[in-house]
Amino acid sequence: MAQPVKVRRLTDQEGQKLQRIVRRGSTSTVRYRRAMMLLASAGGNTVPVIARLVQADEDTVRDVIHRFDKIGLACLDPQWAGGRPRLLSPDDEDFVVQTATTRPTKLGKPFTRWSVRKLADHLRRNVSRPIRIGRVALRSLLARHSVTF
Repeated sequence: MAQPVKVRRLTDQEGQKLQRIVRRGSTSTVRYRRAMMLLASAGGNTVPVIARLVQADEDTVRDVIHRFDKIGLACLDPQWAGGRPRLLSPDDEDFVVQTATTRPTKLGKPFTRWSVRKLADHLRRNVSRPIRIGRVALRSLLARHSVTF
């Protein structure tokens, strides 16, 4: 039978930092819950008891304990990915801003001013450099670059 998962012996600084996080409770909820898991494990509680205490899955508790044993207090900070990858490169953004600041008549369009809808349609149908961007994303990109119509 495998040994129960327990956190390694805490140093004085680690114990004080974990207690400070739990007592204050002003930090992020992820850090707070992970600090609770580590303190409960250091206090001799088993993984199922800790999981019920912090309302987490037992595997999550084990993962936090193993990460603490491996990297220390850095395990308190979540390592989440950045989400969906960017669809537009910085060059594409510059091209969009350049197109938005150019008069439509210079690009062969039969109107004198851009609207977000017209600009998005023009960028999508551009033969030399087609750029697919929605109106909401286009509006926020233009706002970031202080371009208004």
